[in-house]
Amino acid sequence: MPNIEPGTHGHQPRHDVVPPLGTSFRAGRFGRMVPELATPFAAPDEALIDLGLAMVDTRMADAAGDNRNIPAGFTYLGQFIDHDITLDTTTLTEVSQDPTTITNFRTPRLDLDSVYGLGPLVQPSLYDRHSRGRAKLLLGKTTIGGKEKIKAELPHDLPRDQQGMAIIGDERNDENLLVAQTHVAFLRFHNAIVDRLAGTVADDDLFDAARRAVVDLYQAMVIRDFLTKICDVNDVEAVLRDGRRFFRFETFGNYGQPYMPVEFSVAAYRLGHSMVREKYSHNRIFNPATFRQLFDFTGKSGNLGTIGPLPSNKPTLPSDWIIDWRRFVDFGVAGVPLNFSRNIDPYLAPALHEIGRPPPVPPATPQEKALRSLAVMNLRRGVKMRLPSAQDLANFMGIPPLTPEQIGDPTSEDGRAARRHGLHESTPLWYYILKEAHVLHGGAHLGPLGSRIVAETFIGLLQGDPESILSRNRQWRLGQPLNGLILPGAADSFSFKDLIAISAGGAAPGQLSPVDDPANGP
Repeated sequence: MPNIEPGTHGHQPRHDVVPPLGTSFRAGRFGRMVPELATPFAAPDEALIDLGLAMVDTRMADAAGDNRNIPAGFTYLGQFIDHDITLDTTTLTEVSQDPTTITNFRTPRLDLDSVYGLGPLVQPSLYDRHSRGRAKLLLGKTTIGGKEKIKAELPHDLPRDQQGMAIIGDERNDENLLVAQTHVAFLRFHNAIVDRLAGTVADDDLFDAARRAVVDLYQAMVIRDFLTKICDVNDVEAVLRDGRRFFRFETFGNYGQPYMPVEFSVAAYRLGHSMVREKYSHNRIFNPATFRQLFDFTGKSGNLGTIGPLPSNKPTLPSDWIIDWRRFVDFGVAGVPLNFSRNIDPYLAPALHEIGRPPPVPPATPQEKALRSLAVMNLRRGVKMRLPSAQDLANFMGIPPLTPEQIGDPTSEDGRAARRHGLHESTPLWYYILKEAHVLHGGAHLGPLGSRIVAETFIGLLQGDPESILSRNRQWRLGQPLNGLILPGAADSFSFKDLIAISAGGAAPGQLSPVDDPANGP
C-alpha cells in the first residue's frame, strides 16, 4: 500500500507499511515524547479493570466537585481541539505496541482542518457556492422545535444530508450535541470573518484571507484562554520562555517535523474525560438535559435522520435544542445558570462507565461491564501503547512524583484499588495525571507532569508549523501582544467568549440564545 500523506481523510491505517522501530517518527504519525524510556508500564487486565471501575464520580450532584475556574464549554472546546489534531482509526484490539506504526489522519497542526476539510476546491460540499468568492462554509437549518415550537429554518445546525448525517470535515464533531454546537460556532465565526473582510481583498482571495485570520485567532485563543485554564500557567510560561525540554521533534521527527506524542494523546490530554458532567442546563427548555439526550440529537451517535416518532428522529436539529451559550461560557448574565466543568480528578461521570446504548441484559461480570467503561478502555489502551509508568516519566523529567501514600490513599475507592495491585508504586500514566491534579491542585488544573506534557505538545505543534502565530512571533510570551491578528483588540486578548459572541452576531441575550429570542418564539 502506498504511503499516505498526513491529513489525508478516509483511509484506514491498519494495513499500512510498518516502519522500522527506533526513534525517528514520521510526521503524521504517533510517536513517543520520551523514546529513551524503553521499559513500558505493564499490569494485568484484572488490575486495570479493578482500578478503572473504581474511578467513578459518586457525587455528581455535589457542587464541590465543580471546577469553578473552567466553564463547561471548555470541556467540549477541548474535544473539538482534539479532533483538529488527532485521528487514530485503529480499534483497541488492533492497536500496535509500536505507536510509530499508527497514522494520525489529522495534520499535527492547529489549523482547523476538521472545519475546512481539504478546502473549497477539493471538498466543495462543505462550502456555500452562492457566497461571495465561495468563501463561506455551509450551515444547516433547524426543524421546528419538538417540546416547544421554536420556529424552523434557524441557521444553528451542522449541514446534513437527507439521512441526518453531518456534512463536515470531521464526522466525530457530530458525536454529541455540545461538540456539534461548538463546530457550528466555528462555522458561523468563519462566515462572520468573511463578512468583515469582504471588499478589502479580491473575491478570489477572500477564502484564504478569512481562513488565515480565523486560524490565527483560534491559535491565540488556544494558548491564552484554553491552555492556561487546564495547565499550570507557570508551566506554560516556562515552555514559552525557556523552550521545550522533552518534545524534541527536531531530533526525533522525520525531517524535523512534529508528530503526535502518545504520552499526550493516550494519557495527558484525556483529562477532559474527568471534566464531563452527567447533566447540563442546556437552554431554558431543557434544564437539565441528560448526557444520553446530548447523544440522541446527533447524526453520528444518535437518532437524527432515523425513522421514528421522536423529536430526535428529525433530519436536522429541532430548534428547541439550540445551545444557550450563556450557560456554557461566562458572559456574566444574571439569572442564567452557568454550567461548570467537573474537577480534573480520577473520577468520571457514571455515564462514561456506560459507553454505548445499554444492552437488553445488564453485564453479568466485571469484565463485561469493563467493556463499556471509558476509564477501563483508557487504562488498557495505555498498556497496549506501551506507555511508561508515571513514575519513570516523572523521574526522567526531573519532576518529583507523588508518593505511594498519596496515590494509594486508603480513604478513596480508587486509592484502595491501586494499592491492591501495586499500582500506587508503578502507576498508569493517564490515571496518575488525573490523581496528580486532584492531590496537588484540588482538580483546578493539571499538576506538574500533566502540565509539562500538554504545554510542550501544544506549543511544540505551533512552533513546528511554519505558518503558525508562534512561528511568526518567536519571542512571544504570555501577556504580550500578538502581531498579525485582524480583529481590534485581538493582539492583546482573544478568548473563547469573544469567538462565541462574534459567531452569534453580537452579545445580546437573544443572539446568544436563539431559543430565548422573541422573534423565534413558539
